Amino acid sequence: MSHDSAPLVVVMGVSGSGKTTVGRLLADRLGVPYAEGDDFHPEANVAKMRAGRPLDDADRRPWLEEIAGWLAGHAQRGGVVACSALKRRYRDRLASAAPRVFFLHLDGTPELIAARISARRGHFMPPELLRTQFADLEPLGQDEAGAVVSVDGPPEETAARAHAAVTSPPTPGRTDGTP
Repeated sequence: MSHDSAPLVVVMGVSGSGKTTVGRLLADRLGVPYAEGDDFHPEANVAKMRAGRPLDDADRRPWLEEIAGWLAGHAQRGGVVACSALKRRYRDRLASAAPRVFFLHLDGTPELIAARISARRGHFMPPELLRTQFADLEPLGQDEAGAVVSVDGPPEETAARAHAAVTSPPTPGRTDGTP
């Protein structure tokens, strides 16, 4: 990621990993706008997930296009957007719209994430779909700009690790924001 302009970050991971909470905290720390990836879903996608049916690539295409457009529009001023970006091809699409994007993968055990989803109220993503998200998750490649940050701990601690990861000089394959 270039240090000549404000950071442009996709906070990624499975549902319940803390993308919204950490994304907002990170955007505040960086002084850049935040966008909630769920807000880019067409209503048909939300209805499908509410019904307990996982999205397929065709469902995700318009959603990813909207997020890619947001990233392209914030390429110079920076920003943070929450987006699961589970598959490499999804991240490749986002990176093609904003080549300097940094992917911040929030990582936690299935047990931890399941407990968080079960405690969450008012979200359209049912806990039953979590296993499909873990099954779809493709780890960041060595050639992708990004870092993996553990969500084991309170959100403020995760946000601090995320901030360190985003603002540190890039090192391929680093985790938890440490070079």
